[in-house]
Amino acid sequence: MSSSTSPALPRRFIAKGPLTGRIRVPGDKSISHRSIMLGALAVGETRVSGLLEGEDVLSTAAAMRAMGATIERQADGDWLVAGVGVGALLQPAGALDMGNSGTSTRLLLGLVASHPITACFIGDASLSKRPMGRVITPLSQVGAGFTTYPGGRLPLIIAGTALPVPISYRLPVASAQVKSAVLLAGLNTPGVTTVIEPVPTRDHSERMLRGFGADLTVDTDAGGARVIRLTGQPELRPQAITVPGDPSSAAFFVVAALIVPGSDVVLENVGLNPTRAALFGVLRAMGGHIAEVNPRTVGGEPVADLHVRASALHGVTVDPAVVPAMVDEFPVLFVAAALAEGRTVTSGLEELRVKESDRIAAMHAALTLAGACVTETADGLIIDGSGGKPLSGSGDVAITTHLDHRIAMAMAVAGLASERGVTVDDTRPIATSFPRFEHLLAEAGAA
Repeated sequence: MSSSTSPALPRRFIAKGPLTGRIRVPGDKSISHRSIMLGALAVGETRVSGLLEGEDVLSTAAAMRAMGATIERQADGDWLVAGVGVGALLQPAGALDMGNSGTSTRLLLGLVASHPITACFIGDASLSKRPMGRVITPLSQVGAGFTTYPGGRLPLIIAGTALPVPISYRLPVASAQVKSAVLLAGLNTPGVTTVIEPVPTRDHSERMLRGFGADLTVDTDAGGARVIRLTGQPELRPQAITVPGDPSSAAFFVVAALIVPGSDVVLENVGLNPTRAALFGVLRAMGGHIAEVNPRTVGGEPVADLHVRASALHGVTVDPAVVPAMVDEFPVLFVAAALAEGRTVTSGLEELRVKESDRIAAMHAALTLAGACVTETADGLIIDGSGGKPLSGSGDVAITTHLDHRIAMAMAVAGLASERGVTVDDTRPIATSFPRFEHLLAEAGAA
C-alpha cells in the first residue's frame, strides 16, 4: 500500500538519552537503483549485496520486471538480476507505478526513450506534483514522444523510439537525474551521446556504466565543465555489486549524534563518494567531530566507518558550490544549524523547491514550529542557532511533512534535541528510503 493511500502514522520524537554503539545504515539508494537497472540490461546474472530494500528501489525493481528482467531476493539477502540485454526491453503490460520515487521515474524514462516501446508512468500524490520537464526536453531530442498531465507531470505516457538519435546535451541546471536519464537513453542509441555538466553532480552512473563494460569517457573542456561521452549499444557484462551504506541516510544519525549531548557512535560502511559527501565537510567546518575510520574502496566507491561524537557546533556560510554534492542533506543540516552557536546562511538551493516537497518552505515552517529562529529567502534559509540549548519542540502539535521522507527524518532528529519533542504528522514516507530508521534510533538509545 503506498504512503499516500494508507492511514497517516504520526509520532512524537523526544530524546531518551545519547546515541551510542555501532550503527549500519541501509545501502545507498542511488547505487541500488542503478544496480537493478544496469543489471537488467546486462546479458547474464548480476548479484547485488546490500541493496536498499526501501519502497523507491522496489518500485524500480518492479518496473524492470515488467519490462522483462528477472529479479529475485535470495534467502541470504542478496538480489539476483537476470538481464535481457541492451535494446531488448519488453512492452510492459500495465502502468508502471513509481510510488514516491522521482529517481525511478526520471531514470526509467531515459531507458525507455531509446526502446521501441510505450509505457505509462504513474505515482503517488507527492510524485504526481513533481515536474518532469527537465528530462522530457532532452529525451524528446533523442526521439521519444510524451503525453503528460498539465505542467509536465504524472500520469505520463512515453512512446520510445525505434530510431534514437545521439545528442549532445548541456545541463541547464545541476542534476544527476537528468544526466543519468540522457546517458541511459544513450545506451541503446547508435553513436556517441554527450552530456556536458557545468557543475559536477554525483557520478554513480558514470562509475557503474564503466563497471558494467560501457565505453564511457569523462573529460574537462576549456571552461572547466565535465564532458561525458557514452558510445551506444554496448553489451553490458553482469557484475557482483556490494552497495555501500547511503551517506544521505547516515546524515541523520551523524547530525543526531552531534547535537544530542553525550552521544558517541560509529556508523559502519558509509559511502564517501566525493560527489555525495560534502555534508560531512560542512559539519566538520561547524566544529563537528566526525572521524573516518578504516577507509577503503568497495565496488569502486570510497567507503569508511564514521566515528561521531557530540560537539559544540557554530554557524557557517555554506558555499553554494557544494550544493550538488549534498543537495539531499540540507533538511538535516538545517537542524544542525538550529542547534549551533551563531548564524548559518545557505543559498543556491532552488533545486530544493522541486523535491518531494518544497523543502525550503517545509523546513522553514517545521523548524519555526519547533522553536528555531529561521528566515526563508528565495534560494535558502538563514538560521540563528540556539547555541546548543534544546529547542522548545512542537509538543503534540504535528509538523507537516508533505509526504517527504527527508522532512520527516530531519524533524525526528530535531525532536531529539528539544524539550517537548517534535511530532511528525506522518512517518510512512520514511519507508521509501530508510525502512529501519525508527528501529535504529531506538536501538541506539536515542528515542
